[in-house]
Amino acid sequence: MARKSSSALKRYKQKRDFSITPEPAEGGESFEGALQFVVQKHWATRLHYDFRLELEGTMKSWAVPKGPSYDPHDKRMAVHVEDHPISYNQFEGEIPKGQYGGGKVIIWDRGYWVPIEDPRKGYAKGQLKFRLYGHKLHGAWALIRIKSRDRKQNVWLLIKEKDDYVRPATDYSVVDEMPDSVAKLKTVKPPGGIAVAKNATNTGRAKGKAKAKGKAAAKSARSGRRGAAGAAALPPGAVRRAMPAELKPVLATLVDKPPAVPDDWVYEVKFDGYRILARIDVRGGVRLITRNGNDWTAKLAHLVKAIQSMKLKPGWLDGEIVVLKEGGSTSFQLLQNAFESSRTADIVYYVFDIPYYDGYDLTRVPLGERRAFLESVLASPPPAIRFSATFDADPAELVTSACKLGLEGIIGKRKDSTYSSRRSPDWIKLKCGHRQEFVIGGWTDPKGSRSGLGSLLLGVHDDEGKLVYAGKVGSGFNETSLETISERLRKLAADESPFSVRVPEARHAHWVKPKLLAEVTFSEWTHDGHLRHPVFHALRSDKPAKKIVREEPVAPMGPDVEEPQSTIPARLKVSHPDRVVDPSTGITKIQVVRYYGLIGELMLPFLKGRPVSLVKAPQGIKKPTFFQKHLENSKMEGVEQLDPKLTPGDPAYLEIAKPIGLIAAAQMNTIEFHTWNSTKKKIEQPDRMVFDLDPGEGIRWPTMQQAAELMHGFLKELGLNAFLKTSGGKGLHVVVPIKPQYDWDTVKAFSEAIVVRMAQTLPQLFVARSGPKNRVGRIFIDYLRNGRGATTAEAWSARARPGMGISVPVAWSELAGLKSSDQWTVANAHTRLAVGNAPWKDYARSAKPVTAAMKRLGFDPGGGRK
Repeated sequence: MARKSSSALKRYKQKRDFSITPEPAEGGESFEGALQFVVQKHWATRLHYDFRLELEGTMKSWAVPKGPSYDPHDKRMAVHVEDHPISYNQFEGEIPKGQYGGGKVIIWDRGYWVPIEDPRKGYAKGQLKFRLYGHKLHGAWALIRIKSRDRKQNVWLLIKEKDDYVRPATDYSVVDEMPDSVAKLKTVKPPGGIAVAKNATNTGRAKGKAKAKGKAAAKSARSGRRGAAGAAALPPGAVRRAMPAELKPVLATLVDKPPAVPDDWVYEVKFDGYRILARIDVRGGVRLITRNGNDWTAKLAHLVKAIQSMKLKPGWLDGEIVVLKEGGSTSFQLLQNAFESSRTADIVYYVFDIPYYDGYDLTRVPLGERRAFLESVLASPPPAIRFSATFDADPAELVTSACKLGLEGIIGKRKDSTYSSRRSPDWIKLKCGHRQEFVIGGWTDPKGSRSGLGSLLLGVHDDEGKLVYAGKVGSGFNETSLETISERLRKLAADESPFSVRVPEARHAHWVKPKLLAEVTFSEWTHDGHLRHPVFHALRSDKPAKKIVREEPVAPMGPDVEEPQSTIPARLKVSHPDRVVDPSTGITKIQVVRYYGLIGELMLPFLKGRPVSLVKAPQGIKKPTFFQKHLENSKMEGVEQLDPKLTPGDPAYLEIAKPIGLIAAAQMNTIEFHTWNSTKKKIEQPDRMVFDLDPGEGIRWPTMQQAAELMHGFLKELGLNAFLKTSGGKGLHVVVPIKPQYDWDTVKAFSEAIVVRMAQTLPQLFVARSGPKNRVGRIFIDYLRNGRGATTAEAWSARARPGMGISVPVAWSELAGLKSSDQWTVANAHTRLAVGNAPWKDYARSAKPVTAAMKRLGFDPGGGRK
């Protein structure tokens, strides 16, 4: 093999002078039992991606100009180049100019690959199919050789095979979303179970050995199914790694409808119980942990014994404890009664996942393979331990059946999803009705013959951690529960209301410390944020009160792709990261924070030195938003106060001084960033004019494009340079850089004169007066943004509107091809990052004095020069 690989590297060595280039000449470690892959981002004559697969002792290599795509419709050209040594997997650096491939190289992704068919045969005939397990690339792929007119090039196509990792190119670009090196990330180690796949690639004399190993593996798997759990074969993708001391479970996302492609999912019963993680230690010890991290081992001794009796290897199991009713449904009330009466023997543990086992990390193994392995591990379990079955059926019908049986709903899980310790769109819950936990903040006295209490006063936390009143519940109790609950509430008595605002029942209320939770069903939320027709079901203690927020169903999202590098500094903690900001798309707070971490360097040049106003949406964009113009009592890293002397009579305004300021402001619920038209250097002399093309009712997008072109043309006639950006909403922004000569009133009056002339010239298209009635079928050119203290959403700012569009700089040559002003959003911004601020590269040097333009228009500036 060494002689063969050395021969295969002959062309590689001929092209390089190793006394000059830092590239390795040969060598490298081949993992026992796994095949490596690496993708290097290479800035040579042109930027491209070098895709390399380990095979027969070398790295088979292809140059992919556009890089990989998760869209199967993107058949990316891959030019086969000379083999590279395995040691090249570790190369990251600068190839000197004049050397072959001169330019910067980074390790963009790496990991291991598993051939789906015999790779030697596939490579020879030009049809190589495989699965990738990397930091950025996952799932099934194919390299297909094609006939090329250029016989000098060996041209292949790199294509994403259809599976649950597929994402449309219009929504996601992995090369734009994840542009950086993974060299500092922990190297993915080969998993157990891959050895069979690698050995199976051998032919000739090794063929019999591979066949024998295959039989041994099959025998081992059969043995596992008969009950020898430790002998069950680990699935491909399992990575040898120490088991963590603690584990947080995957949490499901509440959705408003079944997923668009239900066949990509499996469905389970939504149990009405407590989530429990079981940790099995080396010496057979078992601990049972709630999702909140509480140790319930002592409460569930019979389950501990049942798990120990199975003689499992060390690992973590994930499931839910329940008490079954007649007919097979579950009852949370019966479960709670079992704990209160110390009769826990009826509690059953349904297990549905296995993230760690026998020294291996299975969190990156696709769900379907994890479940198959779990089923073999749980072969012939004792009665108290059960494997949670799945249903591969229409989810709408399953929800209907679940509701008829009195179940809470169903859980959907993407078949190819990984196990991530957070709330994931790859696990979804479809409920029969509205049901969630609420914090009890107080109670009222009973009336008539009722004892204990009248109603519970309920609340949820907003994004700033304040307890918001959500209404009261007075039904669903029995005599026993009334007495039990009132007794527990009296022990939590408080002198003051825990709610952030005064509640209607305040005069007759008894306040308590907000620690106890009530699970409540209800028909809907009212417009003022209260519950309609609430019914009490049970008290809960398995979740922290501070985590209780209003659950909003969202639309099912695409596959959850984990980012290998975070744009958020570790020192900055994001509160309520899973809170849905935009219910129409399911965009969460953490996605907004990550977005601003991603575009900080692009946005900062437009923000630095300018007074900024923050538009905040602490309860999401469907709730009221508000402006913050001053720092007040809160502190945000990277957000500074301007000198108060700049604006006498007003509190000091804000400035975003560093990229971290965007992230910190987003953590404090900021969605939009609006700026003045002047900088702190000359606060009273604007250095730009902004014209916001605001469409009235009935205006279609082609008309907006035409209007922007006309505006551009007229400004050009006046001798002014104009730049274009989308607004992120319905309109377009035309921005004119000017020399800071005149005061606010003069610049505003001049901008108004420009708009009036446009409206006089084209009255059928433009209007100079605001108001909905004035602009029906016409476009209002908003010049009011040019007054002192007026602001405009800055370039790259997200907008607090359904869809969460962003304001993006565009070139005038791109106008005809724009589809809408919210073409780019928080969700797909990565598709624009490669272009960045290039359309505005001449902005800084394009500012002109406006005196000549004023004369051309016949505008008299009066005494406005300062």
